[in-house]
Amino acid sequence: MTEPALLSVEGVAVDLPTPRGNLRAVDRVDLQVGAGRTLGVVGESGCGKTMLSRAILQLLPKKAKLSGRVMFDGRDLASLDPESLRKLRGRSLAVVFQDPMTSLNPVLTIGTQLIETLQEHLELDSHAARQRSTELLAAVGIPAPEQRLTQYPHQLSGGMRQRVAIAIALSCEPKLLIADEPTTALDVTIQAQILDLLAREQRRRHMAMILITHDLGVVAGRTDEVAVMYAGRVVERAPTPALFKKMRMPYTEALLAAIPKLDAAPHTPLPAISGRPPDPTRSLKGCSFSPRCRYAAGSCYQEKPALAGSDAPDHQYACFHPIGAAAGIHA
Repeated sequence: MTEPALLSVEGVAVDLPTPRGNLRAVDRVDLQVGAGRTLGVVGESGCGKTMLSRAILQLLPKKAKLSGRVMFDGRDLASLDPESLRKLRGRSLAVVFQDPMTSLNPVLTIGTQLIETLQEHLELDSHAARQRSTELLAAVGIPAPEQRLTQYPHQLSGGMRQRVAIAIALSCEPKLLIADEPTTALDVTIQAQILDLLAREQRRRHMAMILITHDLGVVAGRTDEVAVMYAGRVVERAPTPALFKKMRMPYTEALLAAIPKLDAAPHTPLPAISGRPPDPTRSLKGCSFSPRCRYAAGSCYQEKPALAGSDAPDHQYACFHPIGAAAGIHA
């Protein structure tokens, strides 16, 4: 990347105090996202995806300890005061959360929530803000947008609510949009519509986007680069076509195998990743994935592999025995 990245996450770690001891939710993560680019962050529940997004947004729990740097558009977010962060969020840095029923205010109309955002960040008068709100709802595919402005979140379907949340996130033309599992609570047909909508708006506005999901199938064709997370760490990172063409990390292979196949016979059991994710309050000596990995041997149980490049410098993985490293070794 020749020009400086819009977002640069440098050695970010998040520690949370718990009754069982310190919980390392994010473990020294490095990521970059360029202007107009889309990064997919993939991993199973509990791997640290959402906590990483909250570290970027500076919305961590009160007792959480953040180390490392989060550079956004040349500014270190961790060093900004609350008022500067408030002005930045919504205006330049926006987010779409998993569940629109909890991210939208249930006692305010859709119109109030949109208009309030526009007036706060863009300083529009009430008439201009209302007109812009109608245009935004229409842009995200909501029919009868004028009528929707007077309705409350509970009067809309799940898909409509998520479209409203996207409209609010896009309202101030942000430079970076973080979509944290935006389709989790929606049915399959609506999921595709929401993901296509996000991809279309990202291209049209030339904004950067981080798409967080547990499904590798979601990031295929919708992202420029993919970062796979496990136990708080990034274990594989590559341009999307390169990752699907030649994935090196056994965990990435296992995630892809868990996706249901359209041509599979009815009642075919889904391949599952054996074992359980590691306890984040207990430090594991070797590779965090080694207890569940069918390729693990020797050094895998003794030391943690670093995230390093291979023959392709933009394809990095943290594995001592990567898939396809030697002919026939993992056939």
